[in-house]
Amino acid sequence: MVKQSKSSQKSKPQAQAKEAVAAANAVELLTAEHGEVAELFDTFESADTAEQQGLAEQICRKLTVHAQIEEEILYPAAKDLLEDDDVDLVNEAAVEHATVKDLIVKLEDMDATDEFYKATVTVLGEYVKHHVEEEETELFPLLQDSDLDLEAMGVELAGRKQELMAELGTDMAAIPGKRTERDVRDPVQAGR
Repeated sequence: MVKQSKSSQKSKPQAQAKEAVAAANAVELLTAEHGEVAELFDTFESADTAEQQGLAEQICRKLTVHAQIEEEILYPAAKDLLEDDDVDLVNEAAVEHATVKDLIVKLEDMDATDEFYKATVTVLGEYVKHHVEEEETELFPLLQDSDLDLEAMGVELAGRKQELMAELGTDMAAIPGKRTERDVRDPVQAGR
């Protein structure tokens, strides 16, 4: 259930949302990202070993950024907005993110020829699928039924995603497999 309406629940001014070109609202943006990652997991399953490492690295980068923007922007807003009973959904999502990050760290220390590489990616996919299902069927409907400015939040999420992808693209993606555990857990600090 959602708390009473607050004017402070607006993530950014309405003007910023209108300035964005074809920006999706927060739920649409995050749902589209869920679909992109699901497709990558499907492609991974049918790929040969030579292609799997590149696909897994792409999955890990996308998941790292996705988790970061949710944790920085979506989850705090959701916690402020939701009733105490529903805040558990956000807390569970954060715990699921921690598990995903742990698996990403393990994958960064492996290569596609490792005996457990494919199994680790598969388990990562299963965790992500479970996480996505809960977000899309439980958390997102609560946010859509609230007065949260999902358009403005979509702009904010998209902007932060672009920043993080740029950081990952210049600092971490250039050296596959050379990320530290800290880099995966905090991509913002990794670029500094």
